[in-house]
Amino acid sequence: MGRVVAAAVYSAGKKVTDITLDEGIAWANKPGHFVWIGLEQPDAQELNTLQRQFKLHELAIEDALEQHSRPKLETFGDALFIVIYSPVRHESKLEFVETHIFAGNGYIITSRNGHSASYKAVRSRCEARPLLLEHGEDFVLYALLDFVTESYQPVSEAIHAEIDALEKSIMGSALNEADIVQLHALRRDVLRLRRYVAPMVEISEELQRLAFPFIDKNMRPYFRDVQIHVTRQMEDLTTLRDIASQTIEIVVLLEASRQSNVQRKFAAWAAILAFPTAVAGIYGMNFQNMPELSWHYGYFGVLGFIAVGVTGLWASFKRSGWL
Repeated sequence: MGRVVAAAVYSAGKKVTDITLDEGIAWANKPGHFVWIGLEQPDAQELNTLQRQFKLHELAIEDALEQHSRPKLETFGDALFIVIYSPVRHESKLEFVETHIFAGNGYIITSRNGHSASYKAVRSRCEARPLLLEHGEDFVLYALLDFVTESYQPVSEAIHAEIDALEKSIMGSALNEADIVQLHALRRDVLRLRRYVAPMVEISEELQRLAFPFIDKNMRPYFRDVQIHVTRQMEDLTTLRDIASQTIEIVVLLEASRQSNVQRKFAAWAAILAFPTAVAGIYGMNFQNMPELSWHYGYFGVLGFIAVGVTGLWASFKRSGWL
């Protein structure tokens, strides 16, 4: 069973009174009045009650009872049905809460299917601006879309900060699996944010073109303002996606560079150790015609030769940066 978060009637930019769901259509039919109903996780019975009162299209109700893959805007006669998503990030886990908006002449209904930021702040903001609220349903629709658009900003900023921290960590120390997994998860979250923000551009553009009785042409600049915010958010997310991708590329290059350094060191020490091994191998062949074996200082001479050769190789590799 869902719950009615708020239901009120407005006129001339001011709240008239709180109402029940059954009283909605009577107030909506009064000239100069509109009702604003907010629901949280409504069931089929509550949606059907609203459908009968406000003549909501059955396809819109059917969509409201299902889960969607992306935001959208649909028109049913002189009514609008909009699906939008608000991002919620808790303990690095990103989720999206779906909201359905029914808008028509004399009413605007929101149905939120999850626990995102409450629209109570939107209602308070609208009631604090009576001159704009006087426009009616179209201003409330703008305020809702603007509120959802703004909710993406703190989430993207938090992800950006985490990516920056990971980038600094990767630059300053050896890689570990946890950092790589976290970086990949952050990049995936950025792509998911873009997936839900992108359709908002189309929605705001269409609202500027549509001719509906309850949308005043003077409100179109406000919908253009939403479009500007969404476009800017898309640009920020695109930049953030590129930063995440470049960080992953840096991770790969750094790992390849570190592995190359290790391989060079192994190769250098292998060459240094190969020199005394080769000399010792020569004098371990047990041939009789080896004059050095009869020298009084032959042993010390060979050790000196090995020391000089090993030192020369070490110095050469050191200069070339292999050691």
